[in-house]
Amino acid sequence: MKLTTLAVAAVMAASPVMADLVFPSLSYRTGPYAANGIPFADGYEDYFTLLNERDGGIGGVPAKVIECETGYNTEKGVECYEATKGEGALIYQPLSTGITYQLIPKVTADGIPLHTMGYGRTSAKNGEIFSNVFNYPANYWDGASHAINHIMSGGDIAGKKIALVFHNSAYGKEPIRTLEELSKKHGFELMLVPVDHPGQEQKSQWLQIRQQKPDNVIMYGWGVMNQVAIQEAANIRFPMENFIGIWWSGSENDVLPAGDRANGYKALTFHNLGDDYPLYADLRKYVVDAGKAAGAGDQLGTALYNRGMYAAMLAAEAAKTAQELSGEKNLTPAMMRDGMEALEMTEAKMAEIGLPGFGPEFKVSCQNHGGNGLGAVAQWDAAAKKWSLITGYEGSDQDVIQPLIDEDSAAFAAEAGIEAGCK
Repeated sequence: MKLTTLAVAAVMAASPVMADLVFPSLSYRTGPYAANGIPFADGYEDYFTLLNERDGGIGGVPAKVIECETGYNTEKGVECYEATKGEGALIYQPLSTGITYQLIPKVTADGIPLHTMGYGRTSAKNGEIFSNVFNYPANYWDGASHAINHIMSGGDIAGKKIALVFHNSAYGKEPIRTLEELSKKHGFELMLVPVDHPGQEQKSQWLQIRQQKPDNVIMYGWGVMNQVAIQEAANIRFPMENFIGIWWSGSENDVLPAGDRANGYKALTFHNLGDDYPLYADLRKYVVDAGKAAGAGDQLGTALYNRGMYAAMLAAEAAKTAQELSGEKNLTPAMMRDGMEALEMTEAKMAEIGLPGFGPEFKVSCQNHGGNGLGAVAQWDAAAKKWSLITGYEGSDQDVIQPLIDEDSAAFAAEAGIEAGCK
């Protein structure tokens, strides 16, 4: 949907309640990360289209998706926010840690909620300080702990060497502090291997890995970096079962280029995979087959389409919660924020939606904007060309993570002059 003029947006901003429930999509269908941005954006928009076509919207109010192209560029992401916030925007999901960091003070000042699902600033889990930012159901530090826990499931890791291959950006650097603390706790050696954007050249990094022989590799990558890393790992015959990526390093795009050599590669996830859910029959009937899909309709069930759909589903459930709390069908951003803070996802609710077993159960509160931090491990079957969960949703080491969240959020509060507390 094309953006309206800034003049019209300014007029619309004067009205506190809009005729539609507006969900901006800060997408990137162009640029070096387009292959990953496209299926997420398609899943996000298709879910709202489904609600409109099948249910008449959310609580009888149509959902309106306003898409703005960022190209995964932080400056463009901020421009998209400024251009769309006056159109009744209820929530932003920028799918970029760089954009997230720039938007945190803006959404706080403007009173609009920001949902950074599995990315962004991890310490935003502390809702007493980050009142308008949410990162449920899990964050980057949870992911680092999940990876270590999975490695430890194979035995004691004291004295072992674990390498972190990471996108050399705010995103990729997020787990370093947590892994450093976990290395102290469990006695493993942490090896840091940065990869510069966009990550097409990694010969020197994998030569280093071949020479230093880490027992395991954890990857925080995105876009072409992931597929290059998996191909380079295969080239040096690094065992794929000892290679595990964060959830942003676990899409079909990442493993298919390596063919059979990617078999056994693992990735973390905070939602299930594939399309064997009742909801997907409705998506095909009301959206894809009706010619209303945001894309070609060929991405349903892929990891990143599912993630975009899941992000939209959580936003829609928060909107329903906001409607129940406020007694209003049309919502303001403030009402939406309250709905997000009161959101509870149960297995019964997910089954009713048509997604039984799709995601972990969690409950949000003022003190906890990040959920329960549960995550699972998926493994790639190259012959079947599919991901499958090989664990259930398991917890992270909060004894390590929570003190880091407390420390980082307190530092932010001191710098920003924020007094912690609940409304």
